[in-house]
Order: sequence, then C-alpha cells, then structure tokens
Amino acid sequence: MADSGKPPAARELLLDALLDKVAEDRFPSVTMLDLIESLLTPDEVQIYARVLLRKVRRETFPSIPMLQRIAALAE
Repeated sequence: MADSGKPPAARELLLDALLDKVAEDRFPSVTMLDLIESLLTPDEVQIYARVLLRKVRRETFPSIPMLQRIAALAE
C-alpha cells in the first residue's frame, strides 16, 4: 500500500491481511469482501481487482457475484 516512510496504519494492516486471506480462500466470505471494499482508497482499487481477477481466472465457472464485484470496480 502506501510507502511514506512511516509505519502502516491499522487500516492498511487490516486491508493487507484481508487481501492475503481472500487470495488464499477458494470461496472468500461476502462479509470479508464487503469489509475490504469499505477500506479501499482509490489507489488500492486496482490491487483488489487484481486479486479478484486471479481468482476468476482459476475457476472454470467463476461466480456471478464475483464477476459483478469486479465490474462494479470498473465503474
């Protein structure tokens, strides 16, 4: 996330932990995804979108809600 030379804020630490968890989980919870989206800054949206897109690419039949989340990020 931000690299300003100071220690990361709790928001950034939580966001990093959640992004790692989502990347590892085959079916991340809606609650976790909603929390991530509430924490994102505009500069972090692409990072999150890449995590979700990696998940979609790995699935033969990606979930429609996951595709809809990614589409919403593009707006």
